[in-house]
Amino acid sequence: DDFTLLSRVRNKPYDVFGCWLNETHLISGNLHWIGNMTSCSVLWLNKAYQDIESENINVVKRLFQLQNLNASTIRTVMVADCSRHDTPDLLLGSEGQPCDPTPRVFDLGSDSEDEVCSRAKCRTESPGEVTVSSQDDGQREGNVFSNGEQPLMDEKQIEARVAELFLQAKKKPADMTLLSEQQTNPDKKYLIFTTGSLTYTPHQIGIKQILPQHMTTSGPVLGEERSSNEFFDALDYTIDVHGHIIGMGLSPDHRYLYVNSRAWPKGCIISDPMNPPPIAEEIDIHVFDLKTMREVTQTLRAHTAYTPNDECFFIFLDVSRDYVASGAEDRHGYIWDRHYNICLAKLQHEDVVNSVAFSPMDQEMLITASDDCTLKVWRSPRILRIVSNKPNRKKLSFFWLSKK
Repeated sequence: DDFTLLSRVRNKPYDVFGCWLNETHLISGNLHWIGNMTSCSVLWLNKAYQDIESENINVVKRLFQLQNLNASTIRTVMVADCSRHDTPDLLLGSEGQPCDPTPRVFDLGSDSEDEVCSRAKCRTESPGEVTVSSQDDGQREGNVFSNGEQPLMDEKQIEARVAELFLQAKKKPADMTLLSEQQTNPDKKYLIFTTGSLTYTPHQIGIKQILPQHMTTSGPVLGEERSSNEFFDALDYTIDVHGHIIGMGLSPDHRYLYVNSRAWPKGCIISDPMNPPPIAEEIDIHVFDLKTMREVTQTLRAHTAYTPNDECFFIFLDVSRDYVASGAEDRHGYIWDRHYNICLAKLQHEDVVNSVAFSPMDQEMLITASDDCTLKVWRSPRILRIVSNKPNRKKLSFFWLSKK
């Protein structure tokens, strides 16, 4: 009875989830289908306190308009604050550790560097033909439209080709200075979400800069003016995890992105976007440094999931200063040490553990939520020893290393 409704925000589909940009504005999404395989996701900035002032000033503004290919959609939106990067809680990956100097980061507009070069070459070809890119270079000749033969394609393939060509011609260019400008503009924020370009299951992480002019609802409701050739916004970066993403979480300093993923088979080729590859039962936690856009440390493993790829659901994870926690479908929650990448504890339930969360006041207290209709609060051995030494204290939580 003490709560007052401050605003209403449209968020569709539900698994966009939405997030706070700052203390006064939040981000939501809306999906518009253009065809059977193609859609448009519009991300909106919403003023949290709308009240009667909405009659006189804007309370919403369009941030970005992104095209989705092959039945994919944008999900799990979150914001990373780059101002925290220079004071990290923990630095992962030592300088002496060998690493690939080329980050695992790709421009969404291309599948590879070779494709970028081939597209540039296409611009010099005769106007009588248009080359459409393909994953298999051996099939490239079969994808040339000319006055002669044309390849036979079904309705879905035609729609995918047209959408890809339209996106190439009608999108606002990506900002390729994402990393270099971070040093001079530390107050920048990143909009992070799951997406995909090969199939409808989320297998890529999209990253888009949020500039200062984006962080207020003042100005036109539809955002900055666009030319006729800038109907869609391009992502600044995408990171491909080669698997089905089922959870994401930021470290407290917003420097590192932790991703729950179920891997695809190595070397698999997706020929039908509506039939994604099979996924592993083992869940991998990948860790990406948002300052360098590189994957760091070894993959964290221990937890498992069994739901097939067409029914896969989210397994939420959480990150504290020293620990990482995640749910799983094997009736356990898990805790890892961020420093040594080792699994510290398995937290037992009677059914799937969907979500976990550390206490914001004490990282040695964790809560797990399960399909067994229970919430369990867990404490570390150190905290349990302190509590047990105090008289007249009831046991209100479980021990991290308990055998129960």
